[in-house]
Order: sequence, then C-alpha cells, then structure tokens
Amino acid sequence: MDRNGVAYSREEFLICLLARMLAGARSVAAGAGSPVPAAAALLAQALSAGGTTAMILGSNRHGPFNDGGPELFDRAAQGRIEAFFMGGGQIDGAGNVNLVGAGPYPRSAVRFPGSFGTPYLYLLVPRVILFREEHSRRVLVPKVDFVSAPGAGPEGLHRPGGPEALVTGRSVFRFDRDRRAFRLESLHPGQSLSAVRENTGFDFAVPAGVAETPPPDGAALALLRGPVRDQMAEIYPEFTEARLGGS
Repeated sequence: MDRNGVAYSREEFLICLLARMLAGARSVAAGAGSPVPAAAALLAQALSAGGTTAMILGSNRHGPFNDGGPELFDRAAQGRIEAFFMGGGQIDGAGNVNLVGAGPYPRSAVRFPGSFGTPYLYLLVPRVILFREEHSRRVLVPKVDFVSAPGAGPEGLHRPGGPEALVTGRSVFRFDRDRRAFRLESLHPGQSLSAVRENTGFDFAVPAGVAETPPPDGAALALLRGPVRDQMAEIYPEFTEARLGGS
C-alpha cells in the first residue's frame, strides 16, 4: 500500500516497475516461465497505446512465432527486438549470468535450467533487464560459478546488446557498461541501503542520495487488473488467479 492508501501486491509493484522501465521500447520479448516479465511487457504495450509490441513465448495471442525460439533469435539478429528480460541462478557484479549450476562445473552441486539462447540474446538485444525477485547472496554473488552469458566482452568486440539494469525484490540497479559494474538506483519501499548491502555479494556504486522506487500509479494498476489480466490468463492462468487478483 502506498502513502495514498492504494493497495497493491508485491507482484503488481514489480510488474508496474518493469513496465515503466520499458518506456520507449518499440518491441519487447519475454521468455517462457516468466510471468512477471510477461505481464510487464503486456502492461507496457497497453500503456504505450500501440507504441510497444509485446512478444511472449508460449502465447497464442502474443507469440508471433511459428517455430518458437529460432524465430525469436532471428528477430534479435535483425535488430527487431529492442528489450528482453533475463534471469539467472547466479548474477555477479560484472553483469555475468549463470544458468548452468552452482559449484565447480561439470560436477555442479545444484543444476539450473540451462543457458539455451541467453548468450546470443545477451549480445544482440540492446536493452536487457535482468530480473530476479530473490535478492540474496546466494543469487547475487561475487563471481558466477559458470558464465552462461557475459555482462561484457573483450575490447573491440562489436556488441549491440547487453545489460541495462538489474531489478530484484529489494532494489533497482543500473549497469554502467564503461565501468562494467552496477550502480544502485533506487530502494523499494521498506528497504534500506544496509539491508541491500547485507544481501548483495558484489560491490556496487551508491549515489549521494538513493531514491525510493515509485509505487504503481492508478492508471497502470487499472490496466494491469483489467485487460492485461485477461491476456495473462491465457498464458499463466494459475499465476493470474493467485497473484493478480480479481478483475
């Protein structure tokens, strides 16, 4: 609930935050198994009144791919995907992402889903927003155990894509591609800088004054709980029922 007494869930807060961050993106894609990013992409499309096109893998209505992943990769190579969401079992301060497993490879003690096309998309899509709701030292590590997708490449490498930001359940970080490091941008309501430091395994820059992440506004919540919720029910019915509430 914000200072004006408007109630919203944790998921609604994150969806509206991610949708705001997509402002100006003409095309955004979200992968399978990503309900919060998918809802954010659909909300950004609704807020833009046609200026943003959302592409959701696994959706019949919003998945313009006859062949799934390969067509997504083709569009990325053609420069037709401007923003993409990516998660990771581990993420480090250099923007590296691990989707293979925790512990020495190949005998990782914990296995993650696998890299699939993340290295390819990370290098090609201009605006990649890293999203992981869990904000802990287990996830945000000093150095990933396996680099599925690198945050930066060697000098001279032509790389149009890469990380733009990292959003967690506690805060928002921006990625500085020149410094190859994160900078804290805002703290979510109820969070403190000390709590973020305590739960982050890597160092990050801190500005003189750290802002509080703005809450959802009424217009965004109305769209999320109305037409976006109806669209989400086709892709993620259980998430929609449990996390987005009634229409």
